[in-house]
Amino acid sequence: MIIDCHGHYTTAPKGLEGWRAKQLGALERGEALPARAALAFSDDELREGLERAQLRLQRERGTDLTLFSPRAMAMGHHVGSGEANAEWARACNDVIHRVCSLYPNNFAPVCQLPQAPGVPVAQSVAELERCVAQLGFVGCNVNPDPSGGHWRDPPLTDRFWYPLYEKMVELDVPAMVHVSASCNPCFHATGAHYINGDTTAFMQFLTSDLFKDFPTLRFVIPHGGGAVPYHWGRYRGIAQDLKRPPLGELLLKNVYFDTCVYHQPGIDLLLKVVPIDNILFASEMVGAVRGVDPETGFYFDDTRRYIEAAPGLSAESRRKIFEGNTRRVYPRLKIPA
Repeated sequence: MIIDCHGHYTTAPKGLEGWRAKQLGALERGEALPARAALAFSDDELREGLERAQLRLQRERGTDLTLFSPRAMAMGHHVGSGEANAEWARACNDVIHRVCSLYPNNFAPVCQLPQAPGVPVAQSVAELERCVAQLGFVGCNVNPDPSGGHWRDPPLTDRFWYPLYEKMVELDVPAMVHVSASCNPCFHATGAHYINGDTTAFMQFLTSDLFKDFPTLRFVIPHGGGAVPYHWGRYRGIAQDLKRPPLGELLLKNVYFDTCVYHQPGIDLLLKVVPIDNILFASEMVGAVRGVDPETGFYFDDTRRYIEAAPGLSAESRRKIFEGNTRRVYPRLKIPA
């Protein structure tokens, strides 16, 4: 089985983001927020985009199951308010639940959290518990920068986040570290802001004792870990200079990386530098990069091809990357072998 640990509902009905626009407009004008009850989609509307995109690509590329969450760019934690973003997260997560109920063999649900700059994580804790305990979600996405590129909230290792981590540990679910849109013109969203978020989170973990406080807490850093694998020697050296334990002891029981890296040399480097047990297959297909690579004739985000072509990778290592590691990191993922 091939499990893709990183997929977003980028083909949701247009009415979903239309409702968000109405909500933000009402907030700006000081009017009452629209009710979630106004969001009504037929099953056929949900199926339409999926059949044209994610489901078709699953069949064409030979993958089996995608861990599916709301569109990352649309989480929009830097806009709205605590109340508005709580309603928005609940609406998006309810749609994800419907999709996964329609296609239980193709998708498993991962939730968006209702974050907002400066807002304590209590409402995120409540939404995580609702999604996991009531709706069967297997994980969540945590935005390390709800300000959208200005980094105004405390680092992920601050006690500000501890109530969320306590709930994650209690429910035994991991979080993917995933920023949303960038509102800072210095940072292109998918080309810079995403990679900045990944790299920054890793460095925050490296300089903290977070995992002494939460030995079973688990994070997936997407997009191949941002700059981390390429600068692995730098991070090993920084840890050594700071008198920190070696990276394997310090982080690699808690931090994992996905394979959303869109060329063969990048995947080969990831596989060479990061232990195989810490790599989860992912494509983020129909996401940040949608075109065909003119050098190969295949889609950039057809990442299964890169794993299959990686030199010296054993069958057991492929099995771990494609399936075994994701089952271990996401233990609530209950699917047949």
